[in-house]
Amino acid sequence: MQTTFTPEQLEDPQTRTADAILRSCVHCGFCTATCPTYLTLGDELDSPRGRIYLIKEMLEEGGPAPEPVVEHLDRCLSCLSCMTTCPSGVDYMHLIDYARAHVEETYQRPLFDRLYRAFLGAVLPRPTLFRLTLRMAALARPFKRLFPALLRPAFDLAPKNLPAPSMADRPGVFPAEGARTKRVVLLSGCAQPAIEPSINAATIRLLNRLGVEVVVAKGAGCCGALNHHLGQHGAFNQAAQRNITAWLAETETDGLDAIIVNASGCGTVIKDYGFIFRNDPQWAERAQTVSALTLDISQFLTGFEIEPVRQTGQRVAYHSACSMQHGQRITAPPKQLLAAAGFDVREIPEGHLCCGSAGTYNLMQPAIAGTLRERKLANIVATQPQAVATGNIGCITQLRAGATVPVLHTVELLDWVSGGPTPPALENALDF
Repeated sequence: MQTTFTPEQLEDPQTRTADAILRSCVHCGFCTATCPTYLTLGDELDSPRGRIYLIKEMLEEGGPAPEPVVEHLDRCLSCLSCMTTCPSGVDYMHLIDYARAHVEETYQRPLFDRLYRAFLGAVLPRPTLFRLTLRMAALARPFKRLFPALLRPAFDLAPKNLPAPSMADRPGVFPAEGARTKRVVLLSGCAQPAIEPSINAATIRLLNRLGVEVVVAKGAGCCGALNHHLGQHGAFNQAAQRNITAWLAETETDGLDAIIVNASGCGTVIKDYGFIFRNDPQWAERAQTVSALTLDISQFLTGFEIEPVRQTGQRVAYHSACSMQHGQRITAPPKQLLAAAGFDVREIPEGHLCCGSAGTYNLMQPAIAGTLRERKLANIVATQPQAVATGNIGCITQLRAGATVPVLHTVELLDWVSGGPTPPALENALDF
């Protein structure tokens, strides 16, 4: 694609990066075949190719983002399916991130939109505040029709009953059982400890059982992904820098084999810290070190043999989160781990398509997200599963809102089959 940035514009390193990405696009349109919003809406401007044209024009003009452009960019899930499909290797992820930052800097959103985005960016990364909000949502659910239409679907996503906070989410050291073989840091996260603390608890139990010492580092918290995708880069930078500082301190304490992430949306962003801070002389090298140490829990577990102590054979549909398969390009390890543990792993038709969660997308674009969820659930039903396993808390929340079988994290199944307690999602499942 030909671009017409001025020499003055290209003095900005972010614009130079965007220019290189734009020039790599050859207009082939392969991306349209796997773009969930294009398949749902049928509008070329809601495809990656269409959005690339819009971003190019917006950045070249350099002024405030036009409202129609903002509308189409806001509809992008950032699922990155287009990057898996693209034969030219167009780096759409970093292009849409830069475009969203430009939108937030130059576009004056309507008041309600500004307030809602600010609310999400302030509440979701803070587990205590998020839990309080969820409790209030549960109380207000019977009166949801009194709220603006955009907010009503959020009440259906909020869990009816909140589990108690877990000790596993507090800073501390969780020693290995027997001789220590490895030492890792675990990202405790933000939304996950509030909604599903059993995931971190299962991760720690399983790793300890395998001889791995687990550290939840003091000072670490939200990875910043939610703020990052909202274009709130000041909040993102603060969150990321806190984590970088806390985790690198652990490398100096007693060495560190890996930074383990069990929410793939977070993992995609943390692995990108090095790129995001590449132009910051104070943080570039440190951020790159953190990115290089970061592994999804399924990647890390492939180096171990998990001994099943329970009878398995149950049919499990594996839903590969977009951030897992497209963002991190991890496809085989979770399915291999489940199969090795004895589960009958089922492939979901159209598995490359997003479920509609996409961070805060299902809160800000509920109509499109709901359509994508129904399509995903129909494909899941076709596999006749007894449960659905996935590696991202957002997908778990999104799918549970309509699923007829338990939806839980892959690591919860692996912990259970190797001696851990029954996961909360399976407590009332008669065929497990």
